[in-house]
Amino acid sequence: MSEREIVRIENMSKVYHGAAGKVVALKDINISVREGEIFGIIGLSGAGKSTLVRCVNYLEKPTSGRVVVNGSDLSALSNRELLKARQKIGMIFQEFNLLNQRNALGNVCYPMEIAGVPRPAARTRAAELLDMVGLADRAKAYPAQLSGGQKQRVAIARALATSPKVLLCDEATSALDPTTTQSILELLQDINRRLGVTILVVTHEMRVIEQICQRVAVIDQSHIVEMGDVKEIFVHPQSAIAKRLIFPQGQTPAGAPGGKTLRIVFDGLSAFEPVISDMVLECHVTVNILYANTRAVDGKAVGQMVISLPGDEISVDRIRAYLDERKIYYKEEPFHES
Repeated sequence: MSEREIVRIENMSKVYHGAAGKVVALKDINISVREGEIFGIIGLSGAGKSTLVRCVNYLEKPTSGRVVVNGSDLSALSNRELLKARQKIGMIFQEFNLLNQRNALGNVCYPMEIAGVPRPAARTRAAELLDMVGLADRAKAYPAQLSGGQKQRVAIARALATSPKVLLCDEATSALDPTTTQSILELLQDINRRLGVTILVVTHEMRVIEQICQRVAVIDQSHIVEMGDVKEIFVHPQSAIAKRLIFPQGQTPAGAPGGKTLRIVFDGLSAFEPVISDMVLECHVTVNILYANTRAVDGKAVGQMVISLPGDEISVDRIRAYLDERKIYYKEEPFHES
């Protein structure tokens, strides 16, 4: 990832006018995305995140402000220039948006046909892209013959057809089961590494952000309320919405009212390192695990765990010292009943 800025959003707002009056979808949005990074935008439904990502390629025209992609101010481009600029901004959607009357190869060829690429060259590149996404043997299959994950792989290949510099992913895994979601996220990471494509991920799922993004912007009620490195926001969320996204509704820890809890964040330890059991043995304490959401990603532990703290301060100090020595991020918090 370079320090060069490839997407810059300046003071952008989007207002809709309808029968019910004025609706402010976005207000004063400022975001800078670096070339080669995977940048996340997270928020609840209705927060404005999908409108935001559609403004990046001017599928939605902002009411005010600027969007600069790869050095071009999209607001200053003619219609013809904008169409040309969009060829370098790929996009994948939650519902795949494949053409049902075309097979996988034909779907990937479609944007190249619009761009005027000769048919033989387009078919060759489409075959290469289907191979890249693991569907070389499904080139002749139609969307109705493909699973959800396979459809999204075709959509990703199609989005890459014109060699974009930026790939926009609007809730690209929301319609998929957890196993398929994992495989699609791994594919996006592989594409980012191999091709150097900058990826902008829009989602309502914190697990997607924590797994593949380097930085994230949290959007709530049309505003960016928090932005920074994923690890920093995951460990030290400042806004109420970020805290809610990290602890989804219905998954808050349960424990003894009035007690204290410790939130331990795993962001790269070996998945096979027995942190809690070693802590219990070394610190001579017993703790209750109140909440856990961890998983192994490439042999590393990712996620978080909440434990109840002992009642005596000496035991708590031993636990803090143990975690500090191993550079394990944690945050002590009072228990709140859900």
